[in-house]
Amino acid sequence: MLSLQRKAQALVSRYDKSVWALVTLRMVTAGGVSMSLPFLSLYLHQQRELPMTVVGAIMMLSAILAPVGRLVGGDLADRVGRRPVLMWAVSSRASLFLLLAALIWQHADVWAIALCYSAVRLSGAFAMPCISAMIADLTPPQQRTEAYGLLRVGSNVGWAAGPALGGFLAVALPYAALFAFSAAASALSFVLTVGLDREPAPVEGVQHGLAGLSATLRDRRFILFVGLSVLVLVVSGQLVSTLSVFTVDRLGLSEARFGGLLTLNGALVVALQYPLARAAARLRKHRALVLGSVLYGLGYLSLGWFHSYGALLGVIAVVTLGEMIFHPTALGVTADMAPPGRRGTYMGAFGLAEAVGWSAGPFLGGVLLDAFPLSPALMWGTITSLAFAAGAGFVLWTRDRRD
Repeated sequence: MLSLQRKAQALVSRYDKSVWALVTLRMVTAGGVSMSLPFLSLYLHQQRELPMTVVGAIMMLSAILAPVGRLVGGDLADRVGRRPVLMWAVSSRASLFLLLAALIWQHADVWAIALCYSAVRLSGAFAMPCISAMIADLTPPQQRTEAYGLLRVGSNVGWAAGPALGGFLAVALPYAALFAFSAAASALSFVLTVGLDREPAPVEGVQHGLAGLSATLRDRRFILFVGLSVLVLVVSGQLVSTLSVFTVDRLGLSEARFGGLLTLNGALVVALQYPLARAAARLRKHRALVLGSVLYGLGYLSLGWFHSYGALLGVIAVVTLGEMIFHPTALGVTADMAPPGRRGTYMGAFGLAEAVGWSAGPFLGGVLLDAFPLSPALMWGTITSLAFAAGAGFVLWTRDRRD
């Protein structure tokens, strides 16, 4: 018991208090968002009787706006400061959640609800580059991968707890109440931002806005890294949409068993992300990127042949290992490559890659599910070729310049 207590104290003292505030903020924010937003589709389809095509169009609209928010939020984080932009984004989200709760309570026009939902997603997109840049500001280069791993643990705890709490509340309360609780969680997140007292000094002569974005796009080494990362992130985006249809519709598993696969993914991230990120930090970063890419590819490729539930649990374990190695390492590389004064912009550019991957991934998976209904090996082989290509690309990326 004493040994565990000492380890906990060592872990707490290893990072600046603002890092812990950001981890807690991310956990509260993720829990608040996932408490209500997953139920919006149910409300629109069941209570407002919208066709799922229209519901999907509303979701796609917000997905298009989010990458723009990442880029603008990253630029503002460099120009105005991380803390002011983060405080504005979090407070705006609290107000927007309250407005969304009122609109749903009043059964307002559907497109007013859709517009407010898109604004909620946009406010979250503004916040993400700020948080990522602040983690880099607060940690030395050798600790960044593990610090991003710690941030992912907080996020996954929130995403695991939020839907469970939201589902429990939805049984007894109207949907509008869920969004009111999300507003309260956002308000708590705003309180946490007050304690963030560390802000990097402004760098003179740094270009912002379109000029800053243009300068970022001219960083060919970084753009190549982002392009390779998109390939991995497209494969990463198969976890929910494509995998759910494949396991339930094609393999005949129940929805509950598919939910068990996602539960395993979240549990592994919570339990192993931080120690695995610390282990990955001891590798050269390009090797960690290659390893994460290959594990993603091997995990999903095996779905072409292994279809028992026990085998699927093993597949998710391999995929999750790839996820836990690749994502914090990629954020660490982004922070290391960013020049002084443009770290937020670089984080916004990588956030754009994440958004593209999570949008294009389900689309590609859907196309291939229809194209190869009787050949899962060919379908998953086509998808995972992107991850293997990215792994080879990361090897070439560092051939002449070791990180």
